Amino acid sequence: MAKAEVGIIGGTGLGDVLLREVGAVPVDMQTPFGPPSASPLLAKWEGVDVAFLARHGEGHTLSPTQVPYRANIWAMKQLGVSRVIASGATGSLREEIEPGHLVICDQVIDKTSRRASTFFDEGLAVHAEMADPFCPHLREVLCKAGEHVDMTVHQSGTYICMEGPQFSTRAESNMHRQWGGDLIGMTCMPEAKLAREAELCYALVALPTDYDCWRPHKKEQAQDDLLAEILGNLKRATDGAVSLIRAALRQMGGDSGGCKCRDALKLAIWSSKSDIAPELRERLELLIGHRLVD
Repeated sequence: MAKAEVGIIGGTGLGDVLLREVGAVPVDMQTPFGPPSASPLLAKWEGVDVAFLARHGEGHTLSPTQVPYRANIWAMKQLGVSRVIASGATGSLREEIEPGHLVICDQVIDKTSRRASTFFDEGLAVHAEMADPFCPHLREVLCKAGEHVDMTVHQSGTYICMEGPQFSTRAESNMHRQWGGDLIGMTCMPEAKLAREAELCYALVALPTDYDCWRPHKKEQAQDDLLAEILGNLKRATDGAVSLIRAALRQMGGDSGGCKCRDALKLAIWSSKSDIAPELRERLELLIGHRLVD
């Protein structure tokens, strides 16, 4: 199977760029957790072997709750990816984070409740550190790349991940602001948690498309006009994210193997090695095989 160095998870806009610019090749995959959202697209972009995965599937048919997050991250790991750059549309909870800006998130609050959030839900106990949910080294690369993008890039932000698929009530939106949230979205979790369990570097570029409902819309603005404005903001943010990721890829060079993300499971497996069932070892070999060597 072909290999990739960097994984990119996001919307169809990024995938369209790869298909148009470099002729990406789809690869059908299966994982112990079922198939990924879509066939990953493999390409060489800015001199780097990348694998792009459309989080919501072809035609955006998967709701945030239905996304097979475990299969997606496993597929990235199986392809040899060591770093994952994710992107996703969000609402802004702050006046200064305007629709169409980009935010390189540094913290997250997980409010999801209906999603499988770990690879290790039976047969062994694994407790990965999540104090800093996004890889600091990969964030630094993105922040530096943001200096070369012709748009506003915020270098930090707290992403609140809600279950959805409905949007927040106004009371919830105001509560999220009081919590210290800067963005509200539906897809960051458990994606970041699973990337940490897979010992992958993971960073997120948020694409604010509108102000969440804490900020009232103009009363005279028609619903069709509002939707068109949101879609326009998404297009502008997606174009900016493409430029940001392209600049980041040019800066990456070799693999940053010294990152602590690569040792996330070193002290995280609390179960006795001798008590882990052989069939479970075999099933999760990709993730834990190197951690169970005597």
